[in-house]
Amino acid sequence: MTKEQFESITSFVKSHRNAEKILKAVNLILTLTVYVAYPALCLWLLFFSRERLLRCVLVPGIMFVLVSAARRLINRPRPYEKLGFVPIITKDKRGQSMPSRHVFSVFVIAMTFLYINPWLSLPFFLIGIILCTVRILGGVHYPSDVIVGAAIGLVSGFVGYFII
Repeated sequence: MTKEQFESITSFVKSHRNAEKILKAVNLILTLTVYVAYPALCLWLLFFSRERLLRCVLVPGIMFVLVSAARRLINRPRPYEKLGFVPIITKDKRGQSMPSRHVFSVFVIAMTFLYINPWLSLPFFLIGIILCTVRILGGVHYPSDVIVGAAIGLVSGFVGYFII
């Protein structure tokens, strides 16, 4: 992807008065929603379904460590580093763009909710799709970063909850 393509993608956000603030707020709110909901689910499982709790901690936890290690090995530059623009979502981080850990986390947590209650998982899958878009529009990830992050979250959740 070129600088011009990224600027084209983000031009809509940059051309509207409050769009950048809204994009940043959506990123923060969606991320916080997931990161509050997951511990709340684990707490609920502690009291009402302890036999599922260990799996619901291990699947995301082990995969989070593996995804983090893969990011360090791949160490793909972020779009704003490689293409030389100021991202809408500000980050001080260098590299480790592939795969998106935010997106991976949302999708593996959505799979955790699917394992517990399919109806409760639907908002998290929607949050995941929105977060993919936000992370690209914010300039912190390439489309391939979020696609790979989502795929790893979905596949690891499927295998961890429904195959093993």
